[in-house]
Amino acid sequence: MINDILEVLSPTNLTFLLNGLGLTLYLSAIIIVLSTLLGTILAVMRNGKNAPLRWIASIYIEFVRNVPNLLWIFTIFLVFQLKSTQAGLTAFTVFTSAALAEIIRGGLNSIDTGQTEAGLSQGFTQFQILIYIILPQAIRKMLPSIISQFVTVIKDTSLLYSVIALQELFGASQILMGRNFETTAVFTLYVVIALVYFAINFTISSFSRYLAKSWASSME
Repeated sequence: MINDILEVLSPTNLTFLLNGLGLTLYLSAIIIVLSTLLGTILAVMRNGKNAPLRWIASIYIEFVRNVPNLLWIFTIFLVFQLKSTQAGLTAFTVFTSAALAEIIRGGLNSIDTGQTEAGLSQGFTQFQILIYIILPQAIRKMLPSIISQFVTVIKDTSLLYSVIALQELFGASQILMGRNFETTAVFTLYVVIALVYFAINFTISSFSRYLAKSWASSME
């Protein structure tokens, strides 16, 4: 039993898991950046006055959000014949941007329309009002929800191994598990992976709660 645990926690295995964790964080960081940019564009389009752009954004958001992410990964990998990393990044960006678009749109809609009217009266353009007046206020309201979505991205990257064999953190653990058939070794491996996911996501969630409380206090 002790030997099984020590084997799982050997430097070689831990290094292999760290490489998987590095890929998980690398993928998550890129997905978060791209999804936030695309989500913001979609939110602005859906809130805009241009009917064709509004319809395009609405169809994209509603269709993508209501199709499982697993299916997007599988479809993009097979249809576009992309490499595993590219397919994973594309699928997650497509799916996450739709979810973030609704969060961002809710944040934009929470700002009183009087802010826009005040900006127009001062000679600002609609774009300047969005960038300098609306977004800074909306970010405070929507950032905790956006960060929560980031936690979901980190957890859901575990889907990538089962569909396109990317050796992120969970995928690395599955490969190691194939080398250790003893129950104790498998259980230990699952505990280690669970603790790593928990440590990362709990830290991010705690930071989100801290931001929400500090901003709420500053507004009182």
